[in-house]
Amino acid sequence: MSKEDEMLVELRKIREAVEKAPPPQPPKGLWKEFIDFLSKYRVMGLAVAFIIGLYLGGLVQALVKDLLLPLIGLAVPGLADLSTYIVSLGSQKFSVGDFLVALITFVIVALVAFLIVKVAKRWHID
Repeated sequence: MSKEDEMLVELRKIREAVEKAPPPQPPKGLWKEFIDFLSKYRVMGLAVAFIIGLYLGGLVQALVKDLLLPLIGLAVPGLADLSTYIVSLGSQKFSVGDFLVALITFVIVALVAFLIVKVAKRWHID
């Protein structure tokens, strides 16, 4: 065999090694497809994150309503209970207290979520 033929044989081997393998066949059967779906889209991890986030939101909301808002009520004279705060303009009354409570809760939940993501990145948790 000549050197050119040897080179052609080696190039064919390289081509065969580099060519893509056919994509894997989808699993057959409903159960296997379901398991593939769960693993492919990481549904369990998403569900766990949702549940933890839901209860974390409840915890932060309790923190705001039961601890922080009474402190704000002590710091700002006349706001003993912020959730019942009403603003009157002419003959119209606006109950802005619930909105302020929701706004404060949102800001604190966003801050807690930011800190959790920051710590997770620092610990190299994806």
